[in-house]
Formats: sequence, C-alpha cells, structure tokens
Amino acid sequence: MAILKIARMGHPVLSRIADPVADPTDPEVLRLIGDMIETMEDAGGAGLAAPQVHVPLRVVVFHAPAYRNEGVAVPLTVLINPMVEPLDGERHLGYEGCLSLPGLTGKVPRFTHIRYGGYQPSGAWLERDAQGFHARVVQHECDHLDGVLYPMRMDGLASFGFADEVRRAQEELA
Repeated sequence: MAILKIARMGHPVLSRIADPVADPTDPEVLRLIGDMIETMEDAGGAGLAAPQVHVPLRVVVFHAPAYRNEGVAVPLTVLINPMVEPLDGERHLGYEGCLSLPGLTGKVPRFTHIRYGGYQPSGAWLERDAQGFHARVVQHECDHLDGVLYPMRMDGLASFGFADEVRRAQEELA
C-alpha cells in the first residue's frame, strides 16, 4: 500500500463527474482502496473519495468515530458506485472540513437522515440508513464523485474560514 497525494481545490480532477467502476472486485480497484484507506488514516480524515487522490472513479472510504457520531461508531466502510437517498427533507447546518481544502471549514446544510448503498470490494451490495455525522460524511464524500466541494453547498461565505480561527472564535463566545 502507499500514501497517495491529495488533490487540492482548484485541481480539475475535483470538478468532474467520476466514472463508474466496471468491476468492484478488480485487483486494481482493490489496490486503490487499500491506498485510499492508508492515505485517509495518515491524513487524519473521516473520509476520502477517489477523485481526491487523482483517480476519477466512483469509490469512497469513510468511518464515523463515536465521539463525532453521538456515541455510535461506524466502522471503516468502502462504497463503490454509491447511491444516496434523503429519507426526509430535514437539513442541519454543521461545520465541515475537507482534506482537499486543508485548514479551512464552513457551515454546510446536509440532510439529517439518508439511506445509502454501494458495492463492497467483494462485489456484494451494502445498504444502510444513516443520521447525524454518519449521514454528513457519506454525503460529503459522495459529493466528490459529482465534482462538488463543500463550499459549493454553503448558503454563503459568512461561516467559511480557517478552522483554527473559527474554533478560537467559538471558544471565546462560549
């Protein structure tokens, strides 16, 4: 496995629609998944999409640590050719960051309750319902597959800024 270079906002690979994976069990796809997991862990991220490592394929990896997901940990998950379906119209504003926008954060509206599915590296289909941070991370990573970065989902730029400055301002208000 290898740690891959992460594309940053402005690179064309992040603005295109990623191609479907023809065979989820292809050894090249399995190697990519291993490299993506290692890269995500090395960078300290909650998720990573293949376009973020310069590969325009519909593959995402993610996890949701218990401390960020109301005490419920979601294990490392791989989705190939994923789909996401909102289960109601309710949205919640929450701060997001992204490995492709290092050091930045902003408030993004996301559906609070979704159903998602995708192929596993074995070729089996996985389907789950998700809420909270779990739902947010899935939507964020799947947006990358459609060339969408989180600032494009923001209602405005008033909450957009450097994460350390936003955190400091919130601590001063508390």
